[in-house]
Parts: sequence; structure tokens; C-alpha cells
Amino acid sequence: MVNLLEPLMKKKVIVTGGTGYIGSHTAVELIACGIEVVIIDNLYNSDITVLDGIRAITGIRPRFYEYDLCDMAKLEEVFANEGKIDAIIHFAAYKAVGESVKKPLEYYRNNLGSLINLLAIMEKHGVASLVFSSSCTVYGQPEILPVTESSPVKEAASPYGYTKQAGETIIRDTMAARPEQKAISLRYFNPIGAHPTAHIGELPRGVPENLVPFITQTAIGLREELKVFGNDYDTPDGSCIRDYLHVVDLARAHVIALKRLLEGRNNSNFEIFNLGTGTGVSVLEAIASFERVTGIKLNYQIAARRPGDIEKIWADPSLANKELDWKTEITLDESMETAWRWEKKIRNQS
Repeated sequence: MVNLLEPLMKKKVIVTGGTGYIGSHTAVELIACGIEVVIIDNLYNSDITVLDGIRAITGIRPRFYEYDLCDMAKLEEVFANEGKIDAIIHFAAYKAVGESVKKPLEYYRNNLGSLINLLAIMEKHGVASLVFSSSCTVYGQPEILPVTESSPVKEAASPYGYTKQAGETIIRDTMAARPEQKAISLRYFNPIGAHPTAHIGELPRGVPENLVPFITQTAIGLREELKVFGNDYDTPDGSCIRDYLHVVDLARAHVIALKRLLEGRNNSNFEIFNLGTGTGVSVLEAIASFERVTGIKLNYQIAARRPGDIEKIWADPSLANKELDWKTEITLDESMETAWRWEKKIRNQS
């Protein structure tokens, strides 16, 4: 694997949404490489105590601004306080597919407005490098699997998916007009699990929109039952298929992408990479994995299909394997075990 440490030492990087699930794990990996991390997060879908978890793992509590990226005046304050910024990793966005169907304008206003503000301030303050948190939802329901970076970007199945499509278009057009800047868009498949220390993990507000925290909350008794949305899809067991990768593997990819930009090894000033395992796993197979590693029998029921859900999708990660020298290393069973360890910790159970 690549040497992550050089030339990252002594760089200062803003992580937007850095108290969120993926952002906090990425902050840990950045700090481990000697990077000075500055977090901006409005705590819409995260908790300030995540900073304590980052410090417990790394010994460092990142500087933190509880600001909304849609407020340009607040963004200016950050740059006035911090001085030179070497790069931005942009996670901050509303991210629930189902919620986006119900609240489309909120998703368009937040996800696109915040990105436009960041791109504007990057130009003003001479920040040359951006890593963008994108999603496999840009592919819609693909006709051919696995999905490669050259697969067609089809009509989005949800407003959330469209904000990622539009976000990439905005970045591509901006980079075309600014040859001095460069960006990498990382199209995630389905992150799961928690840091092996159990100091940070997925911490949804209210009822979880994602499968694994709903599994763990059901197993610990917080939820009466788990709903499997649909068992009549055109898949081997009738449930949706996804590509589940561990959040630490995903976080490492951001550090490697950042290193690629800072070293100037990018092939163009806007690159796209799929991040996944390359293996499709059904919802029922994911449930079986959790039951296998924990010995807990889950109470689950089949429910109606959920609006905006894609039937099946998984990645061809070969481009990231080759160009980034990155691949997933943590198995599905190991991911479920770390998710369960995290759930037990936050519920104060041994």
C-alpha cells in the first residue's frame, strides 16, 4: 500500500461534516498522518461528543467550528482565523434517500448551496485541492453490473442522488474554469461498521435510515423490529443488494486521494473513483452476517418497498485499486462485529 505520511505532514486540511460518521473516521486517519485537521459542522446530524472520541483515539482534539456552510460570513470567519488552508475534504450534506424524497427543497438548498460556497471561498483564499464525498446513487439503477466509473449516470432515483450528480457537475465545470485547482470525487457504495476502538461510529439521529444501525438498535432492544423493505426484487433472495464496505477502509481512501492531489499525481484536475468491495450483498445476507458474528437472532419483518431505493448495485473498484493503490481490507463479518461493539458501548452495555 502507499506510504500515507509524505507529503501530508504539516498540512492543514478543513474537513466539513467532520463530526459525522465518515468525516470523523477520516479525521482520525488524517491526524494519524500528521495533518492538522480543522472541522466545520453544524451538528445537524452529529454530536459534539464525537470530538472526544477523536481525541481518545488520536490524542488530539481538532479545532472545531459549529458553523453552517450555507452561511458565507461564517466560512469567511474560519479562513480569517486559520490562515493558509492546503485542502478541503467535503462531507457535509444531508444524506438520507428516504428523507430527501419528503424534503427535496431542503436537500437542494443545503447540499448544493454549501458546495457552491466552498468552491467560491476556495478560489478567494487560494485553496487548490478538494476531495468530494459523492455516492453510488449517481448511477441510479444501473443496467450492467458491477458499476465502473464509465457507467452511465442515469436519472437519479431520489433528490439526494440528484444533489450528488449536480454536485459533481458543479465541481467539473468549476475545475474546467480554474486550471490551478483540482478535485477528486469519491463515489461511495455503502459504508458500515465503526472504529475498532469503539470510540467513534455511526450515530444516527432518531430512527436510522441505514440498515446496519437499524440492525444494531434492534438487537440491543431500542427498536422493536427491523423492517426489510421489499422481498420481491429481482435478486436471489428478493431483497435489495448493496456493496458494504467498512468505514475505516473508506476513510483511508480519502487520505490517499488527498495525497494524490497534493503530490500532483492526478491525471486531470477532476477525477472520479468508485469505492466499494466489488461484492454485492443482499439485505438478508447482511442480517445473516450480523446474526452469525453476534449469536443474536434478529426480529425482522418484510415491509413494502421504500420510495427511492435502488434494486441492486455494487462496484467495480479496479480503477481505485490501480490508481490509488487502495482496496478494502475489512470483511463484512468484521464490519458487523465493530458495529455491534460500538452499539453496546453507546448503550453502556458490556
